[in-house]
Amino acid sequence: MTSLYLYDDAQARTFEPFALTRPLGEMRAGAELIRRRWAAATGTSVAGAIVPTHLDNFEELDAPPAVQGAIPAGAIIANTRCVVPLGIEVCDAEVWTCAGRVAAVRVQGDVSVEQLDDGAASLESLAARDGRTLEIQGRWLDHVWDFIAHLLTQLREDIDVLGPRLDCVRPEHAVVVGSHGVYVERGAIVEPLTCIDVTAGPVLVRSGATVRAFTRLVGPCAVASGATVQGERVHGCAIGEMTVAHGELSETIILGHTNKSHDGFVGHSYLGRWVNLGAGTITSNLKNTYGPVVLWTPQGLQSTGLLKLGTLFGDHVKTGIGLRLTTGSVIGAGSNVYGSAMPPKHVPPFSWGQGDALSTYRLEQFLTVAERVMARRGVMLGARERRQLEAAHTRSRSIAP
Repeated sequence: MTSLYLYDDAQARTFEPFALTRPLGEMRAGAELIRRRWAAATGTSVAGAIVPTHLDNFEELDAPPAVQGAIPAGAIIANTRCVVPLGIEVCDAEVWTCAGRVAAVRVQGDVSVEQLDDGAASLESLAARDGRTLEIQGRWLDHVWDFIAHLLTQLREDIDVLGPRLDCVRPEHAVVVGSHGVYVERGAIVEPLTCIDVTAGPVLVRSGATVRAFTRLVGPCAVASGATVQGERVHGCAIGEMTVAHGELSETIILGHTNKSHDGFVGHSYLGRWVNLGAGTITSNLKNTYGPVVLWTPQGLQSTGLLKLGTLFGDHVKTGIGLRLTTGSVIGAGSNVYGSAMPPKHVPPFSWGQGDALSTYRLEQFLTVAERVMARRGVMLGARERRQLEAAHTRSRSIAP
């Protein structure tokens, strides 16, 4: 069987606030993780991830380990910044391109991981010169905000592929508005007095998910298994597994295992794993000038070209009640921010405090809280993941404010 490896190149490694704590393959693009997209397209599971050294101990659910040693001849290496569509099958070749760029290659000989350690090596350098090349569909993530920029289109495509393949039932007591697909997988719960609005796109509710009464799901929208949506308008969102979501949500991705169980608008945002938003946490997603949103990146401030962009919440972020966040905010992984004063647009990872008075979240205190939070979802903080978070905490001090 051909083995598959996922490669985070140098650009992927700048996608903060997420790159500090997770490989790009473990990010949700549309309705599904990037890793699972490549696995489905190639018909094989992912054997390993080629990631920076601070992620060597990354361990989460069914994620593959970081690659050590060498990648065997004949293996496929795929660039995680290429989001392949669901429902395609990658035919046999030596090189696969997407939009004119190399997305994946089959290596001819063993490849030392050291060649790819810094992410600077291009897959083109590993491709066979005279091998068969195939063009595949998909889209590239050139910037971290592309997750949000492409969200609605990606969700429409994903749900139109996934929905018809599932054993779905008609939600008898829900009000359905519009003509796009409604896919409620058998085993999901959609309570009476729920409105499913598929005027602008389809809606998918996976088995094991629950949609409570007085929720308005506005397509395109996908709710993963184990998630609970507890009311208000949820538009154009990808709600990850084991998430509790309440309050108005718009064009937002929730990776999974996250708690937003109270009121507070969140729009055009990305919530990493193990995030908890305190009651009344509110994001702004539109500037009063109606100009393009500027976002902090490790390379400095950059104009996104987007009219709407809310907040990027890294893994394990916690917010206090009533926290207000300005347009285009970045909250670094492991941070705990609270208070009536608005924090800066970029909160460095593992910060603790309110407004501009931010100190460093002590490692042992952070790990104690993380362990408690994960246990509430039935997940244990293992020794490897603890070491990975320790490495992230140490590395975070080198990330520019």
